[in-house]
Amino acid sequence: MRTAERTAVVPGQRVSVRVPATSANLGPGFDSLGLAVSLYDTVSVETTDDGVFHAEISGEGATNLPTDESHLIIRTIQDTLGRAGYRAEGLRLQAENVIPHGRGLGSSAAAIVSAVLLANSLLPVAARLTAQEVLQLCSAQEGHPDNVAPALAGKLAISWETEGSFFSTAVDVVTEIVPVVAIPSYELSTEMARNLLPVSVPHHIAAANAGRAALLVQALTRDPELLLAATVDELHQSHRAPAMAPSADLLQSLRASGFAAVVSGAGPTVMTLAAGHAQAAEVEQHIAATLESSQMPDGWRVLKLTVDTDGAKVEVHRRK
Repeated sequence: MRTAERTAVVPGQRVSVRVPATSANLGPGFDSLGLAVSLYDTVSVETTDDGVFHAEISGEGATNLPTDESHLIIRTIQDTLGRAGYRAEGLRLQAENVIPHGRGLGSSAAAIVSAVLLANSLLPVAARLTAQEVLQLCSAQEGHPDNVAPALAGKLAISWETEGSFFSTAVDVVTEIVPVVAIPSYELSTEMARNLLPVSVPHHIAAANAGRAALLVQALTRDPELLLAATVDELHQSHRAPAMAPSADLLQSLRASGFAAVVSGAGPTVMTLAAGHAQAAEVEQHIAATLESSQMPDGWRVLKLTVDTDGAKVEVHRRK
């Protein structure tokens, strides 16, 4: 259907969404496990009939992201509306970006989730996507569900694909888990990190990672004492290490000291899953000491977060 043949959504609608950052893989759970954490992007959109598409951006990406119809969220809103036979004649977008870009904390997944949920709320009720259809569309846009699933539902997401369809289930994480993230100043593209992976791996490595991933679910949901053993990865982190040497060094230092540190997503952020606030404080002290005593580049940020349990939240504003 050509754009001109689609039905225009009602102008004057205002919708906002808040989407959490996410950390995929968590060590051994490659492309299957993801955790929602308490960093949030907030995006608001208003439909207009003036033919203007404009984005106002604050925070991350404010100086380099496009502000016209080529903006990822605007493009994805229009694409999502188009799938249902609708279009927006104009959009005013406001984005408050807190999730760091290119650091392995799910910024692109948050943008896609924001766009699809905003578009879905702009549609007439009868034309809206179901929750499973939203997951399917977001996963297809992102390429996999490991970040979009926890962004949508919060908690720990266990995701899988069957014959081209994506599925996920969200499970509660024990309250004593405290994610501590060390975010470097440098970026690493997911595409570059994925290109460093081998085409195939030996059977025994795949089996070892499967066992650790299963153990990790138990550690996160019932027994945090298992976290160090459960976060051992043999599948991807070592292959990506040369592209993020400072992060790899910090990761090794943390794990050697008994902390359950992993590369967040494709990196270069290092996330430590601390068992309680006391251990989280020890992790923060260890990171600070490591950064001060080594030849690490400047500009690291260390944040103590919580596990997000709600996922993306949409708010529809009443018309004036």
